[in-house]
Amino acid sequence: MSLPILPTISTSFIVLSAIFVAIGWWQISQRKIEAHQKTMFLAGIFALTFFIIYLSRTIFIGNTSFGGPDHIKIYYTIFLVFHIFLATTGGVLGLISLWTGYKNQLARHRKLGPITSIVWFFTAITGVLVYLLLYVFYKGGETTSVFKAILGL
Repeated sequence: MSLPILPTISTSFIVLSAIFVAIGWWQISQRKIEAHQKTMFLAGIFALTFFIIYLSRTIFIGNTSFGGPDHIKIYYTIFLVFHIFLATTGGVLGLISLWTGYKNQLARHRKLGPITSIVWFFTAITGVLVYLLLYVFYKGGETTSVFKAILGL
């Protein structure tokens, strides 16, 4: 089995991001504030790296359609929409959480941090499942770039 390089790399970065969020959560529970700050910064860098790879691939190469059986395509699509909603929510919450932490708005940061972390864990888990459904369990369908889809190039 040959796995596509960019989706594999980008999925690895989102998993690393979630792992670092978990480590950061543990660090703050141990009152290791400086370590927590560095770890969460790295979690953000890993998430940003995922996003840059994903966005670049989407624009220049395209997205891969679901290649599994037609009778489960609707379930995949619903699951994908749920994942996209989680990822968008998690990204926004992540930015706000990082911002409130760096701006020392600790009351807000303490309330938002656990929620952000949980959303991010589910985002990473559902992202890995989307990857598995697209490239491991089933052979991916057609890949079309945004430029080809919109402009016919």
